[in-house]
Amino acid sequence: MSGVSVELRGISVDYGERRVVNNVELRIEPGELVCLLGPNGAGKSTLLRAITGTIRPAAGTVLIDATPMAEYDRSTLARRMAVVPGQATVAFPIRVEELVALGRIPYEHPLLGARAADRAATTHAIERVGITHLLGRDVRELSLGERQLAVLAMTIAQGARLLLLDEPTVHLDLRHQVEVMELLRDLAHNDGVTVVAVLHDMTLTGHFFDRLVLINDGLLVADGPPDQVLTDALIREVFRVDPRLVRPA
Repeated sequence: MSGVSVELRGISVDYGERRVVNNVELRIEPGELVCLLGPNGAGKSTLLRAITGTIRPAAGTVLIDATPMAEYDRSTLARRMAVVPGQATVAFPIRVEELVALGRIPYEHPLLGARAADRAATTHAIERVGITHLLGRDVRELSLGERQLAVLAMTIAQGARLLLLDEPTVHLDLRHQVEVMELLRDLAHNDGVTVVAVLHDMTLTGHFFDRLVLINDGLLVADGPPDQVLTDALIREVFRVDPRLVRPA
């Protein structure tokens, strides 16, 4: 099964009277591994939320598999798209395995509930993310990093062909950052899942992602493989730092 294509046609997003994303044109092919990169306030997370449909653009159209987002019903979209937020919060008691199983809701029978295939997908996701040691724990009692891994497992259990992530490594230690990056690359390269993530870490993005989309002041300023985007000139211009301090090895 192939991934999902994403196309942004002239996307602009306003917060009040301020335009934070301005006329972005972008196409992401099925199975691509793409990072939206840029400084704080550049508009990259806003652009990601426009793709997820959680905010409505002031102008332009988001197409998922060549179909405008507005034409999808919630259930169909949930089978195609899974989202990992930057910081997941849980306000009620729920065990890790129960949280992961929520990813199967779009597939459950309305009367019979979870079936064998749903339970198998939940188990597979838990094992793939490597959180079997957290089973039985209340999600509210987990560290922020552990909670982030549990949410990632939930989205994998969802089985969507488009995975959208906002700073998925922000609360993780170095080992788990690398493991998550390896997992995302495996999902794209071996499972054909389309992966789009917002990240700040240039070392991680330069090493693991095939394509970087550089955003600054709401504009798309560069798009291509890491060696073409993370140039000395662009690092100086966009991030305003000495490239020798941040360039990936």
